[in-house]
Amino acid sequence: MGKTATFEDLDLWQKARLLRKDISNLVKKFPEEEKYKLVDQMLRSVRSITANIAEGYGRFHYQENIQFCRQARGSIFELLDHLTVSLDQEYIDESKFNKFKEQIFEVIHLLNGYIKYLKGRKSPDDYFFYLNYSTI
Repeated sequence: MGKTATFEDLDLWQKARLLRKDISNLVKKFPEEEKYKLVDQMLRSVRSITANIAEGYGRFHYQENIQFCRQARGSIFELLDHLTVSLDQEYIDESKFNKFKEQIFEVIHLLNGYIKYLKGRKSPDDYFFYLNYSTI
């Protein structure tokens, strides 16, 4: 994993951002009656993915970052369920569903790799460092 200056440099966040954009465009075509139901839920879950990655990145402690990544992972699976509802309600066809599913699993794969990376960076000394330098 290369050096990053901000969460925006993470390939994970960039792929999740593209997913967010694609979902935002998709739900514009949903029936008006779903505006405050399924559409709202889908937008909240997809926005939660990138927001949790960003917030975790900004945390001081690796364990906190990991926890926010786990929240993001939960939101990804929530989005997958919403897409299943969209398929069942025939708002999207099987082909579009599968395209989004591939995109989702790519983000999950990157997120799992990032969590593994963060776990490897974590050490027992992190807590000691945090106690001694948290006032900086």
